[in-house]
Amino acid sequence: MREIRVIGDPVLRTPTEPVTDFDRDLRRLVDEMMEAMYAADGVGLAAPQIGVSRRLFVYDAAGRKGHVINPELTVDDAEEVLDEEGCLSVPGRETGKPLYARTPRAAGVTVRGFDRLGRPVRLKARGLLARCFQHEYDHLEGVLYVDRLAKDAARKILLQAP
Repeated sequence: MREIRVIGDPVLRTPTEPVTDFDRDLRRLVDEMMEAMYAADGVGLAAPQIGVSRRLFVYDAAGRKGHVINPELTVDDAEEVLDEEGCLSVPGRETGKPLYARTPRAAGVTVRGFDRLGRPVRLKARGLLARCFQHEYDHLEGVLYVDRLAKDAARKILLQAP
């Protein structure tokens, strides 16, 4: 099973490269990412979190599960929603569990991309799923949720992280 990278690993701060080959290796990677996400009790996982600098993420949130390759995210409803958010790559030093903070996100988004066979996908989301899509998309850009927090809140999280 692939190990989840934690804050401090440069792969988490590096924008990813597009996927160009929709082959057996890609399908295996998607399966491995789902396995790693479930093993860690996550609701989403982006490729950089397992050390792969490619533009894809997997998710299982709000009753919907799947993956998106080479996603493009657009905000449909810019109303800012503050809710608890954590990250498998930002665990507590003491507990190893994700550290949570109220994080601002857009209320509604659409994600367009491809599935692992290269077929186009278009997903509209609100609530937890919209939060998940934005969180995972940020990973593909080299952004962590702590970057979206107020300085004091980010500092509090980072002092508890490895």
